[in-house]
Amino acid sequence: MDVMRQRLLFMSIFAAMSVFAAKAQSPAPIVIQAASAATVSSEAASAATVSAPAAQDSEALQAAIKSLQEIKTANDETLKKQEAALQQLDELQKAADQVKIFGKRG
Repeated sequence: MDVMRQRLLFMSIFAAMSVFAAKAQSPAPIVIQAASAATVSSEAASAATVSAPAAQDSEALQAAIKSLQEIKTANDETLKKQEAALQQLDELQKAADQVKIFGKRG
């Protein structure tokens, strides 16, 4: 009778865990078709006829590009600082290794 209870307990725990695992899985990905060349050319033609919103979009795009360039410059400076710090750490590590070597000799 104990064996039967153990099996029942095991199966109920297994069923509960499988329900939780099924809920934790991500949904199926959504596939979107790429735009064809005809669709792109017709969109470009319609965009050419509407110039006022296009000018605003152009200004917003230029501002976004400028902002991204500033961020890139800041990131490059940060990377240079990090590279210098890494070089200093490498030099310190080499010095520490030399101290260990000389410490073992003495």
